[in-house]
Amino acid sequence: MAGRIVVVGSVNTDLVTYAQRLPAPGETLLAEGFLVLPGGKGANQAVAASRLGASVTLVGRVGDDPFGRQRLDGLAAEGIDISGIGISPGVPSGIATIVVEPSGENRILLVAGSNALVRPEDIDDALLAAADLVVLQLEIPLDTVASVIARCPGKVLLNPAPAQPLDPAMLAGLAFLVPNQAELAGLTRRPTDRMDDVVAAARQLVRQGVGTVITTLGADGAMLVTRGRVAHIEAPVVQAVDTTGAGDAFIGCFAQTYAETADVDAAVARAVRYAAFTVTRHGGQASYPTATEWAAPKELHA
Repeated sequence: MAGRIVVVGSVNTDLVTYAQRLPAPGETLLAEGFLVLPGGKGANQAVAASRLGASVTLVGRVGDDPFGRQRLDGLAAEGIDISGIGISPGVPSGIATIVVEPSGENRILLVAGSNALVRPEDIDDALLAAADLVVLQLEIPLDTVASVIARCPGKVLLNPAPAQPLDPAMLAGLAFLVPNQAELAGLTRRPTDRMDDVVAAARQLVRQGVGTVITTLGADGAMLVTRGRVAHIEAPVVQAVDTTGAGDAFIGCFAQTYAETADVDAAVARAVRYAAFTVTRHGGQASYPTATEWAAPKELHA
């Protein structure tokens, strides 16, 4: 039976430029390619979970503009329930300008637009109550994020991105906190360069009331820390061409697997392999395979 997931978060359009490097101030460079792609951390995570078979409702906002209408049509085509996405007249939809270098690393400028108008009253209590897992990020207002966490004790996954300071009281009661190393460092004000540092910082958050901290480590996989155990899940070795949206792919896959099985270890292991597969393809959502597509490269998910 498919798990029921509610994602409350951002809906963006990604304007992606592929270039050898960023230009210096006052310099003009010829870039190698340009794509307009669906994005936004909330939408990305919802799409990944839906493509893998979850029943997903996305709550958010778009503007009454071409980008907003395109995103609504695309999300509906993915089988996602978009009844919780409002339309804000006179406000632009969210935009991300992304530069991708040959290594696959990316640099992102984000314009929140309509995402800044997602309010606590937009989110129905009955919808949250029916969910197996509620997924949040930080591309919507913090008071909305805090409201949802307070209304869903024990079944919220928070991806604290983009990185920003958070009240420790807001984290207490989270089922899952899924930062990357930089976000973990920002939340704890501790170094996270070494694996031991990652574990120590994650344990600090567990002592503050987070149930499970899962730190994504890029090519090094993920580190799972709870009150009673630590586990390092290694990633398969792949040739990365574009890391855009890989963290969201991880979260979408984790959410789908956990909501269906309630098996945290299996969900982390599967999410690491799914995210590794996505970095071998270009784009954010465009790189996310369905369960059927993903069944081909056995070395990444066996």
